[in-house]
Amino acid sequence: MGKRALVIDDSRAMRRVIANILTERGFEVLEAENGQVALDQLEANPGIEVALVDWNMPVMNGYDFIKAVRAQPKYARLTMMMVTTETEMSQVVRALAAGANEYVMKPFTADALVEKLELLGLL
Repeated sequence: MGKRALVIDDSRAMRRVIANILTERGFEVLEAENGQVALDQLEANPGIEVALVDWNMPVMNGYDFIKAVRAQPKYARLTMMMVTTETEMSQVVRALAAGANEYVMKPFTADALVEKLELLGLL
């Protein structure tokens, strides 16, 4: 079985774009439309290696999702990448301080996303 990724974004179109990039590179992709659904997905699907997380979502945003995940030792090895339109440097710093491993700004190219995954040792 390939690596498992969780794509968390309230935009179905954006989830599809990211999922396609990952699937082409051998990932099994699960999706969630907000942080709360994503926490349920993590619980139900052991072995997810990377979460690609949007910042601005209803119910639970990406920042709160990252904090919630990092508060649970069982997810210590989960790699998390923010994929968001938030370009404020202070937001980037907050996300990384909360436990994000990487940060990609929207709009992004497939190459930019793949490059980050390579940097993280996932490809």
